[in-house]
Amino acid sequence: MQGAIKNKGCFLSTVLFINKPLRCAWLVGAVILLTGCASMSKQECLTANWLDQGFRDGRSGQPLTRIVDHRQACTKVGVIPKDTLYFQGRDQGIVHYCTSENGLAVGRQGHPYRNACPAALEHKFLVSYKQGKQLYEAEQRIEALSQDTHQLELLLRDEDDREQRRYLRHHIRGLDWELQRARDEQRYLERNLERDVDSNLERNVGY
Repeated sequence: MQGAIKNKGCFLSTVLFINKPLRCAWLVGAVILLTGCASMSKQECLTANWLDQGFRDGRSGQPLTRIVDHRQACTKVGVIPKDTLYFQGRDQGIVHYCTSENGLAVGRQGHPYRNACPAALEHKFLVSYKQGKQLYEAEQRIEALSQDTHQLELLLRDEDDREQRRYLRHHIRGLDWELQRARDEQRYLERNLERDVDSNLERNVGY
């Protein structure tokens, strides 16, 4: 019987984590695809307004090294980026990116931070970014636990063996407990965020 349960445990592990290798493979493929793509097309290089390009890169939170990617892409077609104009535009664009509000939005979407903000703006951005990222990760954990629970419930529905049904119920209860903790953490993070937002509003209106 213990052997049967052990085999069942291996099977459950496969069910619960089968998507991880697939996700990893997809991510590796995506990284390879992205790194294989030039930052600018031939036409974009030939018609580039480097002031505007710098502004767009700054506004989207691209790092300072993004100009190196553009240089590599454009020298292939005989175009050399105008660094002075590019960085002038980037300085204007990065101000729009490195705000507390945008930091929260970027974190909530799960996007990475590329160390793009200058020192004078980085602290406020990162405080909000980390809050948003924590909420994003909590939501992702809730979604993953919910999916795992659903998969086990499907197995339980189709399982006839009494001992294995008991094994499945045990794991479902464990996942339910983890899910409750994850939801409690999400609510805690949301309350902290709401409190910080209210405090910032009060300071802004002079209370």
